[in-house]
Amino acid sequence: MPRGNDDLNWLYRDEEPESTSVLRPDEIEKLRRADARRDARKGGVPQATTRPQPAGQSVPPSQPPVAPPAARPQKRRRRRRPVLRTLGTILVLWLAFLIGTPLYAWTAGTQVDATPDGERPAEQPGTTILLVGSDAREELSAEDRSRLGTGTSEGRRTDTMMLLHTPTEGEPVLLSLPRDSLVDIPGRKRNKLNAAYAFGGAPLLVQTIEQNTGVRIDGYLEVGMLGVVDVVDAVGGVEVCPKFDIDDKDAHLTLSQGCQTVDGVTALGYVRMRKSDPKGDFGRVERQRETIGAIMKEVASPLTVLNPVRYWQVNMAASNSLARGEDTGLSQMAQVGSGFLSVMTGRGLSLTVPGGTANTSVGSSVIWDEGAAAEIFGAIAVGQTTDLEKYRQ
Repeated sequence: MPRGNDDLNWLYRDEEPESTSVLRPDEIEKLRRADARRDARKGGVPQATTRPQPAGQSVPPSQPPVAPPAARPQKRRRRRRPVLRTLGTILVLWLAFLIGTPLYAWTAGTQVDATPDGERPAEQPGTTILLVGSDAREELSAEDRSRLGTGTSEGRRTDTMMLLHTPTEGEPVLLSLPRDSLVDIPGRKRNKLNAAYAFGGAPLLVQTIEQNTGVRIDGYLEVGMLGVVDVVDAVGGVEVCPKFDIDDKDAHLTLSQGCQTVDGVTALGYVRMRKSDPKGDFGRVERQRETIGAIMKEVASPLTVLNPVRYWQVNMAASNSLARGEDTGLSQMAQVGSGFLSVMTGRGLSLTVPGGTANTSVGSSVIWDEGAAAEIFGAIAVGQTTDLEKYRQ
């Protein structure tokens, strides 16, 4: 009922209260659908409605969309590769074997004093190595002498003497020095070159060659007769090509003309044989180079590296039979191998000191052609071999 004072009715709001309208459920649903369509047109997410709810009915509050739980990262399993690991291990061991075997053979080899006394030529360009095939018999047993056909002669001799020169300009040179070359031996009378080794061993031989050629020797390598046999047998034999039938009783050698594979003992007889050769000492020099080339060809074959037994036997044969000068190192050995391969493949020069044979006070000897010999030795001394092609053999 309104108060008596109409002026205060405005304050106390005595008017009739407005009635509150209650929406029916179907009307509420229409409003929700309209809101959803409006939000869809705007590209938004439908918002929770705050419109009045029907009496006695509660509507759960709207919840934002819940993202699906992130998948746990899967641990990548390591692929085990036992085959690759095994191959890698084998490769490492193989490389160690290939490197370690020659190093062991080098340390187990024999060293000899080959440094001469007295005045020597000055240092020269390039590198010159003296290669000697020893015919010494002191360390041979009676069985070995019989098997190799060396006879019973005592003393030290050299069947082979070669200079392997690596120049600063030109191709490598393998120069054979005939063992019967007539030369001046320091402290001795004029005699054959191989007598220098018999008189004073490696030092006197080096000194004799230096004084008669003017070439300084930078390294010394010596191989015995058994060394030739062992290396040839280690590679399974080598091929030689005699130009005539051979029947030499002193060398215990019988061979037919033509190419054939021979074992170590036969190869040794082939390089030592002289009396049945019409060229004498010059013919023996040719066969020495032929046989050395055949040995180097087999040693450098891939089969030597791929066959561990053969590789080991070749290195051990070289170690047991090769003697080197005290000042001859691995670098000189590498140059020897490289020089031999160059000569045997035709890139290098294979030469013999030009000359002829004559009877002298010390028997049949080789007399050097002074002009040609001086040209060859002079080219080696200055490390330039480009003009020596005309002496190729």
